[in-house]
Amino acid sequence: MTPERARPEKRSAAELQARLERSAFIRFLNLRIVSVDHGRDELVMAMPMRAEFERGPGSGQFHGGPIAAFIDTVGDYVLVMLLDAPVPTINFRVDFLRPAVSPELVGTGRLRRAGRTIGVVDVDVHDAGGQLVAVGRGCYGTVVAPPGRPDA
Repeated sequence: MTPERARPEKRSAAELQARLERSAFIRFLNLRIVSVDHGRDELVMAMPMRAEFERGPGSGQFHGGPIAAFIDTVGDYVLVMLLDAPVPTINFRVDFLRPAVSPELVGTGRLRRAGRTIGVVDVDVHDAGGQLVAVGRGCYGTVVAPPGRPDA
């Protein structure tokens, strides 16, 4: 699915990772881009467990908050991959399917639509064993900031 305007230069996983790491919050989440597939409009990202993400001390279970932030970021970066610019979140939802007890979560974002003003992305989150633990859908603004803006 192609946005209703010309696509900018395709960025590599390493280039997207560098952009991702500009955010102190995302660095705290320790997110890592696993792969990008420009042909399928798909991005895969990983988030390791850390003590601050546990639902209860020593449980090894992810709290829903970090999972929600992960889903939002994966969805956002599918559109960053396509537009080569930051996009604001308009709305997103999360459905938690089972407890996420895992050393790492893997999120796969797939573009549903990238229009002139709004993009929609679906995200599946799996644990290290491949079990689906959560799904999400985000809507993001696709109006790209003018050149020269600090967030561009």
